[in-house]
Amino acid sequence: MEPCERARLHAYFSKIASQFAPAEPAASFLVTHLLAERPAFVRAVAAMSRLRAVLPKPKSVNAAAQREVEQAIPCDTLSRELFTDPDTALNYLESRAPGESIVLLDVGGYFTPTISELHSRFSGQILGVIEDTENGHRRYADVDKLPCPVVSVARSPLKDPEDFLVGQSVVFSTEAVMRDRGDILHGRPALVIGFGKLGSSIARLLHAKGVQVTVYDIDPVRRTQALSQGFVVARDREATLAGAGLVLCATGSLSLRGEDFPHLRNGAYVATVTSSEDELELDGLPDVYTRTAASEHVTRYQTTGHYFYLANGGNAVNFLHGASVGPFIFLVQAEILAAIRMLTRAGLAPGMHEVSANDRAAIAATWLSYFNR
Repeated sequence: MEPCERARLHAYFSKIASQFAPAEPAASFLVTHLLAERPAFVRAVAAMSRLRAVLPKPKSVNAAAQREVEQAIPCDTLSRELFTDPDTALNYLESRAPGESIVLLDVGGYFTPTISELHSRFSGQILGVIEDTENGHRRYADVDKLPCPVVSVARSPLKDPEDFLVGQSVVFSTEAVMRDRGDILHGRPALVIGFGKLGSSIARLLHAKGVQVTVYDIDPVRRTQALSQGFVVARDREATLAGAGLVLCATGSLSLRGEDFPHLRNGAYVATVTSSEDELELDGLPDVYTRTAASEHVTRYQTTGHYFYLANGGNAVNFLHGASVGPFIFLVQAEILAAIRMLTRAGLAPGMHEVSANDRAAIAATWLSYFNR
């Protein structure tokens, strides 16, 4: 990032922070993709709250960004296991912010397994959670009797540009890793599993490249949407898997179970938009499969008479090339900052919440003044 771009980004986040600054800042913990541009957002969170620790998602860490963040804020190791056991999760929070009022900023529902225990046992007060992803949104929505408010930005209209551009980056990176091996998209029927914001963007982009696209989604409403947009909608999932030369998983939950992989046609590529632990049941693959490196970012799974390729170890393929969506990501990050103020004001009932339309409009207007150039 050029110095002038850094200065503009700093000015933008300073403006957002002044617009949404809480009267009394709370402590916070930040789960995030620690990508190259992310330190500016981390500084903004620290300006809006007493940021006690950054927990980078392990498969999306830019080393330079982490070094920059660590100069001011501790970076702790993140895993699903850290917040699966109530005692482990509680001990972690107590070690960093004992007795404080805290806000948890999440990406993918990491705090969901123990949120009720943490809320009741923590020595301070958990004011609430802010969730960034559709996957995490569903996890919190599925919690029986949420003990605190959860502000989700996953379905915000300010996230639509990001989702579209993430879809572009997924298609770009998938094609890039295929071309590294001398393969191309054309002549290879594609199956897109999941027709939400990301899946629909991916399907449209593949179609624009001349790829034959079939869509599968468990939601019948989304299947009708795909059909209305001219896509073939799979009736028989197993048969469609057998015919696809490229499978793109975009559900945000479990797309392929262990028993699904043997149905893939020989030489099929599999790529995902999120982490392998969310989209793929790789541990459920039959033991007869052996793994070898087909190229730097492609793994070949082979057994007698069958083989397929997995991009980026099953993790988000677009992170191979930075997963950049340009300045549009700063819209969503600003909405997360607005959500911090919502929670620190208190008064929100337990359950799912969204940032107000007025606050979103204010964010968009500020963003346009800095980035519509």
